[in-house]
Amino acid sequence: MNAPPARRPRPRPRPRPRLRLRLAALATLVPLLVPLLALTACGSDGPTAAAPAAPSASEDLVSGIPKVDAIAALLPAEVRKSGVLRVGSSVGSSPPSAYYADAAQKKVVGQDIDFTDAVAKVLGLRIERQEAAFEAILPALGSGKYDLGTGNFGVTDERLRSIDFVTYIDDGQGFAVRTGNTSVGKVTDLVQLCGLTVGTGAGTTFEATLDAKKDVCAKAGRKPYQVKVFSDQAAILTGLQQGRFDVLMSTINGLRYQAAQPEAEVTFLGEFHRLDVGFAFAKGSPLTRAFQGAVNQLIKDGTYTRILRKWGTTDSAITESRINPPEHP
Repeated sequence: MNAPPARRPRPRPRPRPRLRLRLAALATLVPLLVPLLALTACGSDGPTAAAPAAPSASEDLVSGIPKVDAIAALLPAEVRKSGVLRVGSSVGSSPPSAYYADAAQKKVVGQDIDFTDAVAKVLGLRIERQEAAFEAILPALGSGKYDLGTGNFGVTDERLRSIDFVTYIDDGQGFAVRTGNTSVGKVTDLVQLCGLTVGTGAGTTFEATLDAKKDVCAKAGRKPYQVKVFSDQAAILTGLQQGRFDVLMSTINGLRYQAAQPEAEVTFLGEFHRLDVGFAFAKGSPLTRAFQGAVNQLIKDGTYTRILRKWGTTDSAITESRINPPEHP
């Protein structure tokens, strides 16, 4: 018996013209949607915020900056004549503020360094940088030891009583834990720290905030938090990694950078309180107007943005420099 003839496959229907247009549009959009989805998956102030890439410390954005005579004219005559600024600089052990670029600790780099050097170029001055402990710089300004201080100094109402500030970024306070520690999540109220030990730097706004709010746990009927203070930045990070305290309170930018380094084993918990950061001067310093003009010039000519991009801190951009703004609420 002969087999019946094989059935010929039916041709697949061709897409209707409208469907073909939709498919073509989708194919065009897919490459655009991928990076868009990647961006929308990252918050700006939480543990999942986009982590900054490791900065290229060798990138030179400063040496070619020209002097601006109209801004330099705002300097006192004696400073223009000497051509030198004495800067008390706090140099930590972690980017992006100020740190040593090599194991020999001979070259200091960082965001604070670039901004200070860039302002000096606009003003036609040379920097004499003197390294000092963070907590020693602000008290030394009144004695005339330094013309100004840098150290990612946050502007607070308390500091404004004795210090003048010229702002150049907006950073602030944040928290981090050793990766794997689930004892605390995003900190929105210090009562969430009750019963824990918090590590932070000596003479910082973090220490002042923790001290000022130390009664919150008693009011909540909970065990108080303990504070461990360190003068050395490297010791703070080591203390966290070794479990000597539960939570680290430090700068938003610094914690974000550490969290981006896998070997650091640090998890950023998010922003707590934003603060303007500024160059610090003795109260009544005649240098502030010139510095404000120089920072605004850097913003205007694009150098400002390039420095922020170099250090992965574009979230800290300001639109204009201010002298002695009030503390962020």
